[in-house]
Amino acid sequence: MNRGPVAEIDLSALRHNFESISRITGKVPVISVVKADAYGHGATEVSGRLVDAGASCLAVAFTGEARKLREAGIKAPILVLFDTFDTEDYFRHDLVPVLHDLRTAAAFSKEALRRGTMISAHVKVDTGMGRIGFSPQSAVSDIGKMAAMGGIEVEGLMSHFSEADLTDKTFAGLQIEMFRKVRREVSERLGRPVMAHIANSAAIISIKEAFFDAVRPGLILYGYSPFNDDRGLRPVMKVRTRILVVRDLPAGTPVSYGRTFVTKRRSRIAAVPVGYADGYSRLFSNNSEMLVRGRRVPVAGRVCMDLTMIDVTDVDGVSDGDEVVILGRQGADAITAVELSSRINTIPYDILTSFGSRARREYINAG
Repeated sequence: MNRGPVAEIDLSALRHNFESISRITGKVPVISVVKADAYGHGATEVSGRLVDAGASCLAVAFTGEARKLREAGIKAPILVLFDTFDTEDYFRHDLVPVLHDLRTAAAFSKEALRRGTMISAHVKVDTGMGRIGFSPQSAVSDIGKMAAMGGIEVEGLMSHFSEADLTDKTFAGLQIEMFRKVRREVSERLGRPVMAHIANSAAIISIKEAFFDAVRPGLILYGYSPFNDDRGLRPVMKVRTRILVVRDLPAGTPVSYGRTFVTKRRSRIAAVPVGYADGYSRLFSNNSEMLVRGRRVPVAGRVCMDLTMIDVTDVDGVSDGDEVVILGRQGADAITAVELSSRINTIPYDILTSFGSRARREYINAG
């Protein structure tokens, strides 16, 4: 058998979510974020479907991700958010860099001039995230210096919210005002309008004034709201496997490492071929549920590297080979990434990328 779980990716749900975003934003172009292998959903397949749905641009983290998309025949513009080391890749594969300091700008200018061409770039302004980017105080001057280097066309400005998913939008509002001021002054400095984008998933849902000239959805493309409500979105990923074996155990039998679970009655314990090596965190030990025959069943004992045990005593007729749903819907019930993340004090992004990066993927509704 193949190792571990299957991640079933519903491409019709992906399109539904993209269209839901477009209804919110109207005619504002959508830069679809497909970094981290499209949050574990498979960047090549997901990107193709998003471009077909109307995405104006794709965004990845590093050039290696962008190369795979180009090799798969994706021709849409690709914005590379963080990677500025492999400058030649940008010219070879027609990629758009995000420049965040003058040193990297100089490297791109040098390569563009050597080739006798221009490269379009977006510039990152740090309005409050504290990761990378030009400070708002120096951004206008620095972008002027960048433009004077030659070989670089400043096509866009971008920034990123640090807490747009909070109820209190005070700091997000300050970031918007800061970004708006930089955009206005940069446009004046360059003598032409410069496109700007800052709105992530949370801002698309809750801060209309953050739309500017484009929006950058990530999580909501994949069916989850940063506000832990469904917003009419449809989860794109379902993770399933099958029971390896069911055993009847007497009361008083310890299950898995450390004997943290001991049967209190005659019990039916099923071993499921998924463990922390497959992205199912060890923190789910005695702390989660799975779906079998449409019923919730608890994890029994510690999650192992390759196996997890579940207590199926209260579900009639369970047998070897029965489907087990770890994430997603089975029957009338569903286990969401929000639920799983809340059990182990993390976020849905962590759940999706953990499962999606390790499970074998199957795409449905691909026609």
